[in-house]
Amino acid sequence: MNHFARRTAAGGAALVAATGLLLAAGCGDDDKDKVDSAVSSVITTLPGGAGSETTTDHADHTDGSATATTEAGEGTGSATSTATAAGESTTISGPNGDITVSGEVYKKYVAAGGAASPLGAPEEAQESGPNGGQYQDFEGGTVYWSPETGAHIVWGEIREAWEENGGANGTLGYPTSDEKDIPGGKQSDFTGGTITWVGGQTTVTPK
Repeated sequence: MNHFARRTAAGGAALVAATGLLLAAGCGDDDKDKVDSAVSSVITTLPGGAGSETTTDHADHTDGSATATTEAGEGTGSATSTATAAGESTTISGPNGDITVSGEVYKKYVAAGGAASPLGAPEEAQESGPNGGQYQDFEGGTVYWSPETGAHIVWGEIREAWEENGGANGTLGYPTSDEKDIPGGKQSDFTGGTITWVGGQTTVTPK
């Protein structure tokens, strides 16, 4: 019997044993945990079982709250996403190590396309901004959030001009829109004015 057949046969026998345990055990939580453990062991022995994408949904036995976890495969830029009653987050493994994106910044990041979007991977941990806000830098731009303005993306030449004017701490304040198309260029709106990029020229217009 070759190596592949031996692994498959062993996995099949273990799976049958796990199934027998489930039938004999009934639906008790402790017994379910034993079966889950047995089945997990079988999965890792089957071809393709190790390192493949895994999704696990489980309920807390004490309060009934649910936690869903998704782990992507190995490699640069892989991510682990967790959804809990307290909010949502993703941890991305990149050149700067494991960095977590969470809360409203996470929601905006996912809506924009996550690591596969022009934002790319996070460069550093999420930080606090003025007036209870939050922000996080990514390879292609920054997501800023405040309770009053929501979450918006600032990037490119507009981002550079905004930061030169003090960013969220300056007179322009937080962004109130994502970058949008205007005739000949782009524009972002802020609580204290607008920044446009037209024909390669950036213009800051305070209110």
